[in-house]
Amino acid sequence: MGRSPFTLAAAVTAALPGAEVTGTRTLSADGDARFDSAVASLADGRELAIRVADDDETARELAAESLALRALTAGARAILPFRAPEYVGETRVGDGRALVTELLPGFQVEAAHVPAGRGTAESMGAAIAAVHGLPVSIVRSAGLVSRSAEESREDIRRLVDDAASTGRVPARLTARWRDAVADDELWRFESTVTLNGVQSTSFLLEDDDERGPQVTGLLNWHGLSVGDPAVDLAWLSAAPDAAPDVQAAYARSSERSPDGAIEVRARMLAELEFARWLVHGDSLHRPDIVDDAAALLEALAEGLRADDLAVVAARNEGVDSALDALDRVPAEAAALIDTSMQTDAYNPDELWAQESEEESSSTDTSEAARRAAMVDVETEDLTGVGDIFTAPADAGDGADDDERDDDEAQRAARAALQRWKSSDSE
Repeated sequence: MGRSPFTLAAAVTAALPGAEVTGTRTLSADGDARFDSAVASLADGRELAIRVADDDETARELAAESLALRALTAGARAILPFRAPEYVGETRVGDGRALVTELLPGFQVEAAHVPAGRGTAESMGAAIAAVHGLPVSIVRSAGLVSRSAEESREDIRRLVDDAASTGRVPARLTARWRDAVADDELWRFESTVTLNGVQSTSFLLEDDDERGPQVTGLLNWHGLSVGDPAVDLAWLSAAPDAAPDVQAAYARSSERSPDGAIEVRARMLAELEFARWLVHGDSLHRPDIVDDAAALLEALAEGLRADDLAVVAARNEGVDSALDALDRVPAEAAALIDTSMQTDAYNPDELWAQESEEESSSTDTSEAARRAAMVDVETEDLTGVGDIFTAPADAGDGADDDERDDDEAQRAARAALQRWKSSDSE
C-alpha cells in the first residue's frame, strides 16, 4: 500500500487504452485507507477515480463493484434521479486489482451530521426509494445475490444462533432477537433491489438554492442485490435527528406496497451489527474482538428501557429499544467511515457561501446554523472506546449517577457501531 498518485494514474492508461492523462492528485478523502486511490485528469476533461486493492477482502469488493456498475444499463440509470459512477475499466497494479471509474462531483455528510427537515434528509430518503424501485431483473440477469423474505429471515436466525452459541450474548438480547425472528408479521415484505447496507456517506450532494442539498450521485454499489429493503435504512440508527424525515420521504417516494415493519427491522439490523462483530471475532479465534463485542452487547442490553424485549412490541406499543437510546448519543461519537471515492469538488469554505441576504427569520437562522455545522465535519479517534467499559463507575447512589453511566455505555456502543461499519483491519 502507499502507492503514489502518479503510479496509480499511470495505470489508468492500461485500463483505458488511448487515454491521455494530463494530471493527477489524491482524493480529498481516502476513508479508512483500505485502498490506494487517486484521481486522474484526462485531456478530454474527464476525471477518473482509480482504486487498488491488495488483499482478498478489498479485491472481492472491487470485483463486486465492477460487476454492479456494469449491471446498471443505460435504461436502469435513466430510472434513477441521480448518477452512479460509470465503469471505465480494470487492470492490475503490481499484485493488486485496480478498478477505474468515473469521478462524480458532490459532497458527503456523515450520519450523525445529517440535519432534519427539507433538503438532505428528504433527498436521501427519496434516493433510497429510487434504488429499491429498480427492476429486480437488473440484479438477477447479472447473476447477483437474490434473497426472498424467508431467506433473509433465515439469515438472521442463523446469525442470532451463531452469536448465542458463543455464550457471550446477554440473554435478554437473544430473547429479543429470537422473538423478532419468530414474528411472522415482521417478515411479510417484498424483496427489492438494495445496496445491502447503504451509508450516509454513499450519497453525493450538491446545493440547491430552492430545495437545499440534493442527492446527485450515489457511490458504493458493491452490495447490489435483491433482499430486505430495511438493510438500507439501518444506518438511520446513527442519524437520530434526520431519521423521521428520511423515513417519511422514503415512504412518500416508494411505489411498493407499504411495509409497516420496515423501521423495526432496520433498527434490529443495526443492533445485530454487534452480533456480527462477535461472530467475526469468534470465527477468527480473536479473544480481543470477542471481549470487545461482548462488552458492547452488554451496553446494548443495559440500554433497553422495557422488560418486554420483543421487537414487535416496539412497533405496536412504542417501547424504546436500545438503538432508540443510542440515538440520543451526542454527534461527537461519530467515527471514521469509508469515503474512498469522495470527490474533490467539495469545498467546505464555499458550501453555503451563497446564503441569501434576505434570510432574516428565526427559521432561516436555525437552518443556516445547521448548514454551518455540516461544513466542518470532524471525526474522533475511537481506538480507546473499550476503556469506557473497564473504567470504574463514579461513586454515588443517586439516579443521576445511573443516568451518567447509561450515557457512557450508550456513547461507547454508538461509537463502536460506527467503527465496526467502517472497519477493515480485522
